[in-house]
Amino acid sequence: MTPTLLLAFNFPPHGGGIARMMGEIALRYPAGSLVVSTGAYANSAASDARFPHPVDRVAIRATRLRTLNGLVLWTARASRLARRHVPGFVWCAELKPAAYPARWLNARRQLPYGIVVHGTELLLLDEKTARSAFKRWTGRQLFAGCAVVVANSRWTAERARALLTALGCGALARDVRVVPPGTTPSLFRPGIDPRPIRAKHGLEGGPWLLTVSRLDWHKGIDTVIKALPAVRAVVPTARYAVAGVGSRRPQFERLAVELGLGDAVRFLGFVSDEDLPGLYNAADLYVGASRRFDRLAEGFGIALVEAAACGLAVVGGRSGGVPDAVREGETGILVDPDEPAAVAAGIVSLLGDEAARRRLGAAGRRAVETFYNWDRVARDFIRIDAEFRRRPPGAR
Repeated sequence: MTPTLLLAFNFPPHGGGIARMMGEIALRYPAGSLVVSTGAYANSAASDARFPHPVDRVAIRATRLRTLNGLVLWTARASRLARRHVPGFVWCAELKPAAYPARWLNARRQLPYGIVVHGTELLLLDEKTARSAFKRWTGRQLFAGCAVVVANSRWTAERARALLTALGCGALARDVRVVPPGTTPSLFRPGIDPRPIRAKHGLEGGPWLLTVSRLDWHKGIDTVIKALPAVRAVVPTARYAVAGVGSRRPQFERLAVELGLGDAVRFLGFVSDEDLPGLYNAADLYVGASRRFDRLAEGFGIALVEAAACGLAVVGGRSGGVPDAVREGETGILVDPDEPAAVAAGIVSLLGDEAARRRLGAAGRRAVETFYNWDRVARDFIRIDAEFRRRPPGAR
């Protein structure tokens, strides 16, 4: 079988959920059946050595792949890879910028390609196409040679269908596939000794609520902080730990001070992948109150299933793709992420019911073992790849 070409702006060692997802899928493609094209990062050699496939890096910083010059260089590089490896299918790890070189390969070599969509980028593109005929034209061009669109949740799929319909790509809109992400259950698991992490970050006392995310408005961290006084009125020792970095940290810290929460809110900053499983095990309840904010939303929420893999019950925001990551009443509960009172009520209901937390946490662990794992995700991608790839001459 001819190999698959993966075009990825987000790819290890770059951080974030998209990079993690594409890296985990790449690891599970059969050896030699994939060629990866991505940008350059410092210290990428060690990361590339993990993969049983060639990882070709354009000789510019990955962040510059979004520029016109970067796209020209990436497209030229991808064209050389296509001549050398003769792929039968192309995956775009994200709509932009990966779909640009994919569309070029489709026009020049008739290579079918699939685009993976994650949520927020569709909101941005939908707004732009609604007000600009030129943007509608360029949007149609990105999808003109696309064989399949894969969404990370039902919500993202709905946004993709609406956009594709508006662009006049009705046939593509009718067959958007949904492949929810996962995690690695052998790494994220219950029973990891939490004492080293608690000592490292000063997580004494508790019970501890935990959020692991980029510090941005749509993640709902401010809503949880606003909910905390009501939570502590019922559970006075409850505290909140936030792991992650982002430009909104000063505003969140200021909000905690204004509400008189003092040391009840702890900002941990960046937490390494090696420490994350222990951090989940150090918490008593995971809270992911993501919401729609301006043009931002949560397409899925990998941290929600990482927490579930570690046996944590989850309080999630009923917004975006979160309901695909949190099975309401089975692995956690969903609340209105725009209402601090609703978030507080959800938290209090579970902090006050240890049996329910254990039941939800155990069900979350089972869900990860049977569905929310990278092995299943990779199988889905490989199956879709096989369905849409170009057959070599003479093949049936």
